[in-house]
Amino acid sequence: MHSFRTELENAVVEKDIIDLEQKIRDFKEGKIHDEKFRSLRLARGVYGQRQHGVQMVRIKLPFGKITFKQLLKIADVSDEYASSNLHLTTRQDIQIHYVSLDKTPQLWAELEKDEITLREACGNTVRNITSSPTAGIDPLEPFDVSPYAQAMFAYFLRNPVCQEMGRKIKISFSSSDADTAFSFIHDLGFIPKIKTENGQEIRGFKVMLGGGLGAQPSLAHAVNDFLHEDEIIPFTEAVLRVFDRHGERNNRNKARLKFLVNKLGIDEVLRLVAEEKTAIKTQKFVIDRTALATPSIPAKGNNVDENPHITNQLHYQQWLDTNVFAQKQSGFYGVYVKVQTGDIPTAQARLFVDAVKNLIADEIRITINQGLLLKYVPKTNLPHLFIALDKLGMANPGFDSLADVTTCPGTDTCNLGISNSMELSRVLESVVVNEYQEFIYDKEIKIKISGCMNSCGQHGLAHIGFHGSSMKADGKVMPAVQVLLGGGIVGNGEGRAADKVVKVPSKRAPQVLRTILNDYKLKADTYNSFHHYYDVLGKDYFYHLLKPIADQATLTDADFVDWGHEESFATAIGVGECAGVVIDLISTLLLEADEKLAWANEALVSLAFSDAIYHAYSTLISSAKALLLDKGISCSTQTGIIKDFDSNFPNQFTAIGFDNFNDFILQINKNEPSETFANTYINAAADFLAQVKNYRSKVELV
Repeated sequence: MHSFRTELENAVVEKDIIDLEQKIRDFKEGKIHDEKFRSLRLARGVYGQRQHGVQMVRIKLPFGKITFKQLLKIADVSDEYASSNLHLTTRQDIQIHYVSLDKTPQLWAELEKDEITLREACGNTVRNITSSPTAGIDPLEPFDVSPYAQAMFAYFLRNPVCQEMGRKIKISFSSSDADTAFSFIHDLGFIPKIKTENGQEIRGFKVMLGGGLGAQPSLAHAVNDFLHEDEIIPFTEAVLRVFDRHGERNNRNKARLKFLVNKLGIDEVLRLVAEEKTAIKTQKFVIDRTALATPSIPAKGNNVDENPHITNQLHYQQWLDTNVFAQKQSGFYGVYVKVQTGDIPTAQARLFVDAVKNLIADEIRITINQGLLLKYVPKTNLPHLFIALDKLGMANPGFDSLADVTTCPGTDTCNLGISNSMELSRVLESVVVNEYQEFIYDKEIKIKISGCMNSCGQHGLAHIGFHGSSMKADGKVMPAVQVLLGGGIVGNGEGRAADKVVKVPSKRAPQVLRTILNDYKLKADTYNSFHHYYDVLGKDYFYHLLKPIADQATLTDADFVDWGHEESFATAIGVGECAGVVIDLISTLLLEADEKLAWANEALVSLAFSDAIYHAYSTLISSAKALLLDKGISCSTQTGIIKDFDSNFPNQFTAIGFDNFNDFILQINKNEPSETFANTYINAAADFLAQVKNYRSKVELV
């Protein structure tokens, strides 16, 4: 169990894994409260499944980049610890399922040997940084955003600024104005721009802030048309500091950055962001554009047989037309692999690597719609690659078309799933492939499905979207889907959130799709796009078009059985863990304060002054919150804690040298992160914590 202690070279990673192992032991011995333990494991990529006693483990792959060796390692780990399946996600991660909690430290250690992490793949922190999968080879890109996504990932991994926020933060980098990484629905979205000054090319980014999907979609605000490349990480750090301090923490349904923007207004949020500029770690952060090595590229014409026999030329041509594109690098092609429901059995993953390793570059990208992108394929290798993929059933045409449905796991494994999304996705793909062949070439219209309203399957930005729900009829409950229409990319940071149109029984979703496609085909000559078609006819038109499908007078027994099931439907929604859990136990908070103070001193010794200061700030917040809870006062934001502490404990903790708690603690954003200030602030935090403990011990004696 402890072999990783000698095998891992990275001391920080080793400490992380040993800490997880110890926390699991403490939890089982009753030393850690259940809610506290949940947040600890979520921050380490371990997420409770719908099935009792097993975990989903999310593997964090920055911008979906993965090598042959890493893919094989994840397959090996899934075989040993999980269910021998790899699930590709819409955030370019890989998830494995049915993992025993006790095995997660060793699993993590195995992955880290090949530089794969679980850290902060779940929980209230910065989630996986996503990007357009074509970044680096996109003919439309001003420059490759991959090094910038990598730098953002590395900078905020284990960063104290974002370890315990009220909710998760999602960040994307699009490769061009086509905005294929959906900047408009992210907390922070970046679109590359170039301008020329004094004859010199300067790189920067258009910045989108405050977007999000979920039950209440919000489109992001364009807050900077050109932010210099050296300023994107300092700006992001300032945003996170504001979100950490002012964001909601008690009501998770109101805790995303978009709600803070809606509450305070975008101008006030940006003013608060500007206030943080003095205190952030660095005013400029120069991105190493060469940090990512060019992958090993196969030699052109390295195949003996340059004209291999392809039995189905039509299939090959469809594949070329829909799954292959010319890279910006002359003579090379990018090839997409359509992966139904994002699932690849481990045995197939091994066969896949063996089949393609001499035909493509050793760098695969997981796409945002749960597929794969293969890079640097010489033209002479294309027929060989097609044959190899076709043998594995991985050469299906229509990548990112109407026939390529995005879906979350839904009720297969997720606690929040209401109805089955995976099987519905397969059914809808079958409808398109078998009945609407012409739409295999249509890359405009997207179908996206989520098992609940939370939009993990991105239904909120779909042209045709579905999310799991339920309906009552004849005293019984049936599985249902909410139908949404009209979402999608506009470009350059602009996008559309889909409208909720009508709710229908799940078993009638194929009928919904057929009705819309038949109507669109009849009217296609009148409209220049699906968006145009939807906008001109209007939401009410589609409500009346689809309303007969929702008619409960025509229900049959089959409508009460969900896709992929034989038994009658029953809702069974557990407690979701997507955003962690707020911890309000006094003793736990004081233990946390001790831990954070220790981290502050460790960072100080390492001369990481900014980190040390932020850990000290967190110590102060936890200490103050503990005393407020002791009085039965629960605050939903850190700013609320600061205000309520001064109201309830005026002049009682004055040894820190300030008249009130507010003025002292907020020195954090008024001072540069120097060694002198770090020492002063940490010592005061230690003194404050000691006073809090002393005060509480006297209260307990009374």
